[in-house]
Amino acid sequence: MAALTHFLDEVGLVTMYHASRDVKFLCAQRFVRLFAYGGSTLILASYLSAIGITDDRIGLFMTLTLVGDVVISFFLTLFADAMGRKAVLALGSALMVGSGLVFAVAGNYWVLLAAAVFGVISPSGNEIGPFRAVEESTLAHLTPHEKLPDVFAWYSLLGTAGTALGQLICGWVISSLQALHGWAFIPSCRLIFFVYAGVGLIKLILALALTRKVEATKEEVPQAQRSGETQPLLADAASAAQEEAPETKKKHWFVSIEKDLWSLVIRLFILFGLDSFASGLASLSWMTYFFHRKFSLPEGELGTIFFVTSSIAAASMLVASSIAKRIGNVKTMVFTHLPSAICLSLISVPNNLPLALTFLVLRACSQNMDVAPRSAFLAAALPSDKRTAIMGAVNVVKTTSQSMGPLLTGILARNNMFGVSFIIAGILKVVYDLGMLVSFAGKEAEKRKQAARETTDEEEEGR
Repeated sequence: MAALTHFLDEVGLVTMYHASRDVKFLCAQRFVRLFAYGGSTLILASYLSAIGITDDRIGLFMTLTLVGDVVISFFLTLFADAMGRKAVLALGSALMVGSGLVFAVAGNYWVLLAAAVFGVISPSGNEIGPFRAVEESTLAHLTPHEKLPDVFAWYSLLGTAGTALGQLICGWVISSLQALHGWAFIPSCRLIFFVYAGVGLIKLILALALTRKVEATKEEVPQAQRSGETQPLLADAASAAQEEAPETKKKHWFVSIEKDLWSLVIRLFILFGLDSFASGLASLSWMTYFFHRKFSLPEGELGTIFFVTSSIAAASMLVASSIAKRIGNVKTMVFTHLPSAICLSLISVPNNLPLALTFLVLRACSQNMDVAPRSAFLAAALPSDKRTAIMGAVNVVKTTSQSMGPLLTGILARNNMFGVSFIIAGILKVVYDLGMLVSFAGKEAEKRKQAARETTDEEEEGR
């Protein structure tokens, strides 16, 4: 029994069991949202191709979708705390319903583009819109600092699991409709977008079920300190200056950032932007389209393949949480992400399916292990009263950078150089990993040693 309890605590299930209802609802929202993203992403590029759109225009579609998302996300996350976090999440869910309905009934390129820009359609299978920044800030607000790695691990795991299940169900629904019921490919895809809208409605209900505890309060900083979130990891001086600042300080249009924080924020912008640009080059939509076109795989088999890889990626996140407790968030991010970057660059090299799938599976084994430690790292590094706005700004930079990738991949694909985009993406991700290691690993290790010394001193005083 003791071994079982230790195991459950090690993988974070004990933390999730004792978490508040709001935390569980936020994680449930991520699951259903990524379920919808996974299903739509599996068919998005193939669907656009089937209705007569060329590869370069598909790339432009994905790029413009992400650019539009940057603008909407910027304003929603900037004013999320003022508007109300619950209201922002509910608004995003309503937009998700609308975009699904438009994709289900329309076929015009520009109409679909408008729905993707002003609604919520993910061309990458990953997060778009304001959801993640608001949810992560809220989770950090509701959760004691020492429990954040476990909560973020399960938040990330459930999202990846939702993507995997969405891909599997979508793939086999498409194949079954065509093989058993004689449906054409385009009507089958439109049914999936009706389901997408229905999932958005479920997410809207979950958003409305949140309590008022999710909202930011003026007393958030003292509450964070009482829960153990006494100082941001890399911004001690900024935090001290913030505490001494008068409460009547005038607020600017953009939430003010102390000078000591700018170095941290700029480095985050550069490194996360580089990683996101690489992700845009090899997004999930392009990856599924690549395997569909190069190896002539039907949607059912594609769904199964990416269900397996996404499931592996989801399970690996629990290992990342355990590693992070021992070596720190930054080293966990780098040492797990680096092998996946190398495998990504090799996926397009083989001309036979088994070897290409081998690299795809090897990449999945550590592809998402950096997600939860990265969220925990950001939550610890940023002052609590500025976390939502800065995370939103970081996500805007990431999405802006990512938006450039699909267009380049589309141009390469049209010129029969599809695989080159994956090679470039892998190399850029290696550079990102090394940059994170050099920039932050030493400072985090120093902070961990300082915290250990303070704990030891407190224990000695207690004796």
